[in-house]
Amino acid sequence: MKIAVACDHAGFAYKAKVMDVVCAEGHSVIDLGTDSSAVSVDYPDYAEAVGKAIQSGEAERGILLCGSGVGASMTANKMRGIRAGLCHDTYSAHQGVEHDDMNVLTLGARIIGIEMVPELVKAFLTAKFSGDPRHINRLLKVTRLEEKAFAACPKD
Repeated sequence: MKIAVACDHAGFAYKAKVMDVVCAEGHSVIDLGTDSSAVSVDYPDYAEAVGKAIQSGEAERGILLCGSGVGASMTANKMRGIRAGLCHDTYSAHQGVEHDDMNVLTLGARIIGIEMVPELVKAFLTAKFSGDPRHINRLLKVTRLEEKAFAACPKD
């Protein structure tokens, strides 16, 4: 798979570790920045970059890092077709894919230790959507809500 990876300044310290794990698991990385922790940058810009990479088909999944993971997750979930989950445990990282077809893993670099990164990334990357009818039904309901919300808003 092609995995888009991005972070703000607060997540930068973990980005290289994330990319190393993605590559070690046999996937390719699309590095969408940021390239330093020295300058404060805005997480919405990086969440949008990952979302666009998935929407365009350039990437199949994405991984976002920011300080808490909350802002990046909220931003990514504003985009059509993006299902981002903030996960600080391996169960959520794989179950989010298996049951909810999560396509973006969001991590809080100020919340988890760097030792957790490989476990979380591997859990996310190895998981597959189950295709179980009950999960498909729930995902369709989420998609309908998304479509209603986008239909009510003017296009960018």
